[in-house]
Amino acid sequence: MTKTRKEIAVDFLTLCAFGNPKNAFDLYVGNNFKHHNPYFKGDKQSLMVAMEESTKTNPNKIFEIKQIIEGEDFIALHSFIKQQENNLEIAVVHILKFSNDKIIELWDIIQPFPENIINEYGMF
Repeated sequence: MTKTRKEIAVDFLTLCAFGNPKNAFDLYVGNNFKHHNPYFKGDKQSLMVAMEESTKTNPNKIFEIKQIIEGEDFIALHSFIKQQENNLEIAVVHILKFSNDKIIELWDIIQPFPENIINEYGMF
């Protein structure tokens, strides 16, 4: 049975967050993949290595997908992440562009939780 793009997006990010980025990239990322994280080169290998390092340095991270939005050729996921017990909590929006059920482009937009949240509805 073929996975939906939503299922692929969730599985990809979950594998990346919890220790198996190489498998995630092998399964779900297309050959011409590019990403827009400003802290790493825009190629597949650079981001995969960074995600592998993150899983080693943050083995107890919390990653929870809160919302998923589907478009014609993309999936956007709004997530909660906390890397380590003493780290700030962050909200992340991952936008994954697809071609033939492979991820070909990725954006990640990060918003740290402020120390005092004024909005009564919170970050999610």
